[in-house]
Amino acid sequence: MAKDVDLSSKEWTDIVFDGKNKEYGAYTLRQASVKRHNRAMIAVVVILAVVAALAFLVNTVIEKINEARPTDMIEQEMAAMVAEEAVEEEPEPEQQRVEEQKPEALPEEILNTVKSSEIKIVSDDQVTEEIKSQDDLKNDDRAIGATDFDKGTDDINVVKEHKDEVIVEEKKPEPPKKEEVFTAVEQMPTFPGGEAALMQYLSSHIKYPAAAAENGIQGRVVVQFVVTKNGSVGDVKVVKSKDPELDKEAVRVVKTLPKFNPGRMNGQAVSVWYTIPVNFKLATN
Repeated sequence: MAKDVDLSSKEWTDIVFDGKNKEYGAYTLRQASVKRHNRAMIAVVVILAVVAALAFLVNTVIEKINEARPTDMIEQEMAAMVAEEAVEEEPEPEQQRVEEQKPEALPEEILNTVKSSEIKIVSDDQVTEEIKSQDDLKNDDRAIGATDFDKGTDDINVVKEHKDEVIVEEKKPEPPKKEEVFTAVEQMPTFPGGEAALMQYLSSHIKYPAAAAENGIQGRVVVQFVVTKNGSVGDVKVVKSKDPELDKEAVRVVKTLPKFNPGRMNGQAVSVWYTIPVNFKLATN
């Protein structure tokens, strides 16, 4: 058998079926196998070419769309949507009801009166109070009433003015509105020196809690805090806890952070929530 015979050629087929019944179906199939293999290979190449062309067209279309719509515009729209969801509607303060109150007249503003006495004929031992004569009543310039009151005023106009007086309750000053804190803005706050400087500050100022170290507790505490519009650290809270002692130390270190470059929205400095992980890892011997 020649070593340079092509295994896919007709000569190889004749060598294999030499002295055998070539009228059997296997010989015919062996002769047609080369064509089938070539057709299959061509089909595979064509399919791969079509897939590659489609992928190229899709990428081209996406790039053109992105070029037509600037990235800054997309980021601004996303930031505006987040900002709208973050705005909390504050209930309008209820208007205080002003009630008109008519105060009771003070003793000095009550009109002086003199009791009108009714004359009845009774025995002397049944008389309980002094009976004023008609002459006394005529000479008295006080008003006549059912009771005798001599501790007020003789000016009836004073009493009328006092009755018409209305006391208006002063409105209490409205409490100042709470400053809005954003979750995402056009320009997020940045730490002086970048993220690497921030992580370096945290690692150099952390004091590993003794109780956690003794118990071999380590891991990551995620802390969220407000970077105010002047760059200082505001409210601080733990959003992912690991251990109470580690949480407490993470909050303490975050509160000592120096001022950030504040976040900005529409060119104005605003307060923004900022999230960082604080890693606690024990040194291995």
